[in-house]
Amino acid sequence: MSWDFHNSFPNYQVLTVNDQFPFQSSSPRTVPTRIKTLLLDAGGVLVLPNWSRVSKTLDRYGIKIEANALAEAEPHVKRVLDDLSIIKRTDDRSRGLLCLELILERVGISKSSRVEMAIAELETYHATKNLWEHVPNEVPSALIRFRKFGLRLIVVSNANGTLHSHLSRLGLAPYLDLVIDSSNEGVEKPDPRLFTIAMHRARARPESTLHVGDLYHVDIVGARAAGLRAVLLDRAGLYPECDCPRISTLDELADGLKESRF
Repeated sequence: MSWDFHNSFPNYQVLTVNDQFPFQSSSPRTVPTRIKTLLLDAGGVLVLPNWSRVSKTLDRYGIKIEANALAEAEPHVKRVLDDLSIIKRTDDRSRGLLCLELILERVGISKSSRVEMAIAELETYHATKNLWEHVPNEVPSALIRFRKFGLRLIVVSNANGTLHSHLSRLGLAPYLDLVIDSSNEGVEKPDPRLFTIAMHRARARPESTLHVGDLYHVDIVGARAAGLRAVLLDRAGLYPECDCPRISTLDELADGLKESRF
C-alpha cells in the first residue's frame, strides 16, 4: 500500500477462476514452461513499512510505542481493511492512511494533534522517499531463485510515482525486468487494466503468468479480472478461508514452482 491519491476508483468484476493448480509428484529442477512471468506486488510482498522510522517519528512528538508492536498490529488491520465494500469506496492512499490510524488505535494510541503532526511528517517522507523501505531477509534470495528458474520478474504495484527510484535505492532493481507504478499509469489495482498494461509491456501471456500479492480484494480479484492466476502471500495466516493458493513466504513460492505446484 502507499499514500497517494487518485480521483476515481473504477468498477471491476470478480471472475470465477479455478486457482487450484495440479500437484505433480515429480520434482523437476526447473520451473514448468507454462510459468514464464511472475508479477509481484511491491508493498507487502517485496517491501514492508519501516516501523522503526514510524516509532522514532512518533517519539519526537512524545508518543511512545515500540516498532515491533506496530509491525505485529499491521497484518491484522490490513485483514480488516481487505474487505470488498471498503476496497470499492477507497483508493490506495486513503486506505494507507486509514491503515496507519487503525494500527495506532490497535496499539492504544488515540487521535490527537500530536499524532496528526507525526502522521503529516511521515506522509511528507513517504511522498519523496517511500516509507515502505524494509526489505525482508527472504526477498533477495527468493528473487535470485526466481531468476535461476528463468522467470521474468515484473512489479505491479499501487504506488506514488517513486517506485522505480525507491526499488533502486533498496537494491532490488537489478533483480527486476519491469516496474509498473500505478501513479504513473493513472489506474490502480484491483482495476484489471493495470495488469493488462504490465502484460502488454512484458509481452507476457496470461496462461504462463502468475501474480503474487498480499491483499485478496486488490491483488487476487484484480489479477483474476485480467484473466490471470494469482497467489496470496499470507505471512500471518489470516486467510484460512481463501479460495486461492496461499503462501507464507516467497521461498515457499519458489519451492512450489520448482515442484510444479503452481
